[in-house]
Amino acid sequence: MTDDLFRADAYLRTCEARILRIDEAGIVLDRTVFYPLGGGQAGDAGVLALADGREVVIADTRKAKNEEGQPTNEFAHVPAPDQAELLAALKPGDTVTARLDWERRHRLMRFHTASHLLCHLVPVPVNGCSITPDYARIDFHMTDPLDKEALTAGLARLVEAAHPLTVGAISDEELDANPALVKSMSVQPPRGTGTVRTIRIGGEGETQIDFQPCGGTHVANTAEIGTVVVTKIEKKSANSRRVVLGWAAAAA
Repeated sequence: MTDDLFRADAYLRTCEARILRIDEAGIVLDRTVFYPLGGGQAGDAGVLALADGREVVIADTRKAKNEEGQPTNEFAHVPAPDQAELLAALKPGDTVTARLDWERRHRLMRFHTASHLLCHLVPVPVNGCSITPDYARIDFHMTDPLDKEALTAGLARLVEAAHPLTVGAISDEELDANPALVKSMSVQPPRGTGTVRTIRIGGEGETQIDFQPCGGTHVANTAEIGTVVVTKIEKKSANSRRVVLGWAAAAA
């Protein structure tokens, strides 16, 4: 099992960790600050620093899989190419320092939070999303047209309002009793512990902006998102409208 430190604190940039194993999927650690690909959010990149000062460059992070191909509760840190000699020197039990590519991660956090704001502005089910460091796209299950300028203005208003974000949890039973909290039609929130992680933007009641189960990483306040704009709106099918977010030139 990999202890996922980022769930409790998305701002952790480094941690000491022990290598559990190394295989074709990557390097599995006992704990990590690296988020694995999932829920539409890209996996983290960075380095694993060795005791002698050398660094293994990590290009991606994925959930490890069992023999049946099902995801497990271990995370594989995928090395960048052309590091065979350095990887050959690693062995289970070695201690490393996992260090995020923080600038890249922070962009992911900002975009992921912005996508939740977009769910507030477009209150319909989501049937697909992709959060990358350079853009975010959200596919909404709807037939009505959307206005690019109006959505960009709405995002700017919510960012400027500096709404706080709170990480919480609800029980599996509470989620089962309130299925409408799950806005994604294609991705179910992580389960298995008896509780489900939640993200709340704004306060409760009338001051709440968004509240939904989510395992991704987010900023602590909407003001931290900066200037995001709607770069494109596409009709993907008769029942799907895709909204693409990007950085404004001043925030890129």
